[in-house]
Amino acid sequence: MPALSAGLISLTLGYTLSQFYRAFLAVLAPVLSAELGATPGDLAVSSGLWFISFAVMQIPVGWALDRFGPRRTVAAALGVGGALGAMVFALATAPWHLHVAMTLLGIGCSPALMGPYYILAREYPPASFSALAGIVVGFGSLGNILGAAPLVWLIEAAGWRATLWGLAAVTLAVAATVLVLVRDPEPLEADQPKGSIAQILRLRALWFILPLFFCNYAASAAIRGLWAAPYLEQVYDASPATIGRATLAMGLAMVIGNFLVGPAVKLVGSLRRTVLISTACTVLVMVILWAFPDVGIGISTLLLTLVGLSGAAYPLLMAHGRSFLPRHLVGRGVTFLNMFSIGGVGVMQFASRPIYGAASATYPPAQAFAMLWLFFLIPLAVGFALYFLTPEAEND
Repeated sequence: MPALSAGLISLTLGYTLSQFYRAFLAVLAPVLSAELGATPGDLAVSSGLWFISFAVMQIPVGWALDRFGPRRTVAAALGVGGALGAMVFALATAPWHLHVAMTLLGIGCSPALMGPYYILAREYPPASFSALAGIVVGFGSLGNILGAAPLVWLIEAAGWRATLWGLAAVTLAVAATVLVLVRDPEPLEADQPKGSIAQILRLRALWFILPLFFCNYAASAAIRGLWAAPYLEQVYDASPATIGRATLAMGLAMVIGNFLVGPAVKLVGSLRRTVLISTACTVLVMVILWAFPDVGIGISTLLLTLVGLSGAAYPLLMAHGRSFLPRHLVGRGVTFLNMFSIGGVGVMQFASRPIYGAASATYPPAQAFAMLWLFFLIPLAVGFALYFLTPEAEND
């Protein structure tokens, strides 16, 4: 299997920041509630705006990757949107300031994964895509870990505002590193046809994979990045340190799962069957969380950790979808698929706010969260069922 270049490693650092920024609200929830009056509903909106802005940017990101290449696209987005978003967050004095900050951060992070995926799809053998994509996501998922217990320690030592100012500086530094180290792929030949969204939508092989793209990542991202902290706090009266350890376990599961996707495909012998097995396990875990929401903090933490493993199916889904894309549609195609995935997280996070609000007004905490888990479970089960209609990857 080919090794990752220095440029790909720098892009993976950008994706690490993307993973961090989408997940760090879960740990910041208590201090933001105490100092800014931000409720779980406010943070659901802020987190949802990150994913929505990220998703909306995928179409222009796909065009920019084809037009300018990943070097300038990723460096400009991180350096402007990412750093500015962290600065606005550091200056926040009201919940709506968090909405603005998270929107900017979503814009800044929007090409962070598609940049390396674009290079992998253009310059590496198709048979290596799923394994290399899993490695990129696995290393990038270290951002989930940094956004758990280590973030708790840093906030306790330096304060959350100083931490955000430091993150703004780190984001600028990573953007500069991308600008220096990344080498763009050779431009497409002049006789290559121009790609369009309409051409992507005419690829019938993608039709029944899109529903699973929409909901597969939503459960793990929303629970890890938003609902894990309120769940453990309200159902089990967990301390910030306990919440940090639980979210750290989820983050570690995401990292380990992404490194295992390559060997898993080789063992199973098919991208499609590997996704089916992974998703079936996720559905089962969500059913248990829904049926037994107050089974005990130890078992609940274990179940949340297993949900974290569901994120590992993302690079497999992307590799499956990538196999149906002709060369001239790679840039727009992978960003279109990513738009469905991240857009699904954003929509589900927005919708989760009224679902939880209505449930918490009617039921005690454990039953309210059971309704929330059911909300994430039903679309996942539907997407899983429809995915059976998707053909095998063309290069399997």
